[in-house]
Amino acid sequence: MKALEKLFAEKLLKVKAIKLQPTNPFTWASGWKSPFYCDNRKTLSYPSLRNFVKIEISRLILEKFGQVDAIAGVATGAIAQGALVAEELNLPFVYVRSSPKDHGLENLIEGELRPGMKVVVIEDLISTGGSSLKAVEAIRRDGCEVIGMVASYTYGFPVAIEAFKNAKVSLVTLTNYEAVLEVALKTGYISDEDVPVLNAWREDPAHWNAGK
Repeated sequence: MKALEKLFAEKLLKVKAIKLQPTNPFTWASGWKSPFYCDNRKTLSYPSLRNFVKIEISRLILEKFGQVDAIAGVATGAIAQGALVAEELNLPFVYVRSSPKDHGLENLIEGELRPGMKVVVIEDLISTGGSSLKAVEAIRRDGCEVIGMVASYTYGFPVAIEAFKNAKVSLVTLTNYEAVLEVALKTGYISDEDVPVLNAWREDPAHWNAGK
């Protein structure tokens, strides 16, 4: 497993940005029950960790995508991260709303993109990939080319992998489910008994029930 994935997993666990509660599951906005919750936005409150995220995302963009004309953050979780990365790379920044404003200019994309621009999208977390790919569609409708997406974390659900493949979007992440689970087990954050429960959930999160 790559060093970055485990290093960032350690950092997220240290600030309790990731919570693993196999016996006391969370309820996501989608209605899914989950023993796992990741709050990457917590990294913004820790200057050294915030700087780490900014630098590593910027590095990945330069390594993986080459020439970039603009950075786009997905609202709301990746607005701050996207702006930090755009500042680091000295590039224009926009953010994409989940839906257009219901007043004023009724913008879906806040900021200015010019047709033909090569854009990298920043996301804080990938679950099903639905909201992330809606942002990609909005940017493409503006006549721009989305050359990739960088996210802090992905659950790696098959539905998301398939969605990104179908949308022809290259996704790179700082860390993922496997890295977090490995580090959490190694550091005693979870026990061996928790692993089967977590893996059963990840295989079919939409129908998972705690204790069954």
